[in-house]
Amino acid sequence: MVGLALALGGLCLLAQNSKPSPASAREPGPLPQLIDITSSTRIRFNHHASPDKKYLVESMSGGVALIDYDRDGWPDVYFTNAPDVDMQLAGKKARSALFHNNRDRTFTEVTDKAGVAHPCWANGAVVGDYNNDGWPDLLVTCFGGVVMYRNNGDGVFVDVTREAGLAGDTMWAMGAAFGDYDGDGFEDLFVSHYAAYELHDLPAFGSMVNCVYHTIKVQCGPAGLEGSPDSLYHNNGDGTYTDVSKEAGVEDTKNLLGLTAVWSDLDNDGKLELFVANDGAQNYLYRSEGKGHFREIGFEADVALAENGNALANMGVALGDYLHNGLPSIAITHFSEQYLQVLRNDGGLRFTDVSNTSNIARATKHVVGWGDAFYDFDNDGWLDLIAVNGHVYPQVDEAKIGVSYREPGQLFLNLRDGTFRDVSSQVGPALKVPRVGRGLAIGDLFNDGVQEVVAENLEGQPVIFRPEGGARNHWISLELAGAGDKLALNARVKITAGELVQTDEVRSSGSYLSQSDLRLHFGLAAHRRADKLEIFWPSGARETLTGLDADHAYCIGEGAGVVPCGAIRPTRILVR
Repeated sequence: MVGLALALGGLCLLAQNSKPSPASAREPGPLPQLIDITSSTRIRFNHHASPDKKYLVESMSGGVALIDYDRDGWPDVYFTNAPDVDMQLAGKKARSALFHNNRDRTFTEVTDKAGVAHPCWANGAVVGDYNNDGWPDLLVTCFGGVVMYRNNGDGVFVDVTREAGLAGDTMWAMGAAFGDYDGDGFEDLFVSHYAAYELHDLPAFGSMVNCVYHTIKVQCGPAGLEGSPDSLYHNNGDGTYTDVSKEAGVEDTKNLLGLTAVWSDLDNDGKLELFVANDGAQNYLYRSEGKGHFREIGFEADVALAENGNALANMGVALGDYLHNGLPSIAITHFSEQYLQVLRNDGGLRFTDVSNTSNIARATKHVVGWGDAFYDFDNDGWLDLIAVNGHVYPQVDEAKIGVSYREPGQLFLNLRDGTFRDVSSQVGPALKVPRVGRGLAIGDLFNDGVQEVVAENLEGQPVIFRPEGGARNHWISLELAGAGDKLALNARVKITAGELVQTDEVRSSGSYLSQSDLRLHFGLAAHRRADKLEIFWPSGARETLTGLDADHAYCIGEGAGVVPCGAIRPTRILVR
């Protein structure tokens, strides 16, 4: 462990002193075009939506999860769904959906066979392996708690919420994230909760000062609504969880409106931090103090508020080393008349708001952002930034203030000097179609080295964007399996190809209530191989591999190096 700490400390020191050189800045050449391929995938799904959105709870759903539930190496797709208030009071349900990847660029719906059609009033979904059997499980956050679906390994999921010790959660759950914060090899679970909201006592549409937007009557909230505490569940290692929120110091005594949450080793010290985006209030950053306890340092780290000291809406969260300084920076989507916030990771758990200097703020002030991701859409080895947008008030079109209910998505190209360029209008018409965007997930759906973007919309069908054309850059993909946690959550990878040095981390959650592919993907530009691959495993072990050819997907087992993928995936139906 001492050797690992020294290695990590050295990497952190290097990161703090490493800034992109102005000479590395570039003018974009021919860019790939983001093509809408939804129809050709045969995915057919509609998120239910009331036309007027009279209540806040009707505007918040729409998470999407990429989950290779049958462990065949091809990502499958799960969309959450939610009723409106009238449906719920009448006892009617909205149908979520799971689509199996056919390995031929099409999908088949398997929702009923899998048993995941009606978990709850579903908001978000994240992937973990709560019993560490190698089969990825699905956690759905609900208006009214959470649902834990255990993956049986035979194409069927079973609701084990009660037997896992999670049935006591009856609050409005939004964000959730798996992460092994105590290093025992079993994935713990954090759940962030939103407003203290009661269907039988709803604030009437347009009835109070916080139910008016630019003189038009709208749904009430979130301003003026009381929030709920958050929950941390410790994994007991026997398929059950224990609520340790208060002992750990993460229970949120201020009762803020929690949205997306994510575990990450933000300072490369081998211990996990927990970042929680709170709507309309300060963000939380919890630093581990050891022995299962955390201290909230959001203000010290300069991630709590905006650059001007104001609280922002704080909805979707993206993490990524867009600067190549070895540290994950943070991007957070917000409400209109605010901006997409970029927090540069300066090392030592200190951040700087570079939203304006990175050229992101001005381009995002007119939209309401939700799902977002740092995403190398052209495989040039530099993370770009993508976000989907959509307002919460259908009535906003009446206000005539330059803000629309349906809004286009946005893509920002990394110029390699700490700044981005808005290329949304240069990557084809598909991204610019106005939609009511919510969740977003990234993954190589077809295992061809091109990462697709799967976005769920609050109204109507989802959309799948695929980048096509542009420079033919190389890539490499990694599926990791730990000796403890079989999904290797929060394992970190540093990859070197010539002068190109990148880092990334396996993460549960992120974006807005969504889950991207757990495999790590790196663009390599013109490089035909990865010269060196360093893996920092959650166990504390460090592993180095050399000379991996580009344009391949590799499976890596802790301590075993590159192995046949079957060696790290369960291959039989488990006996329960």
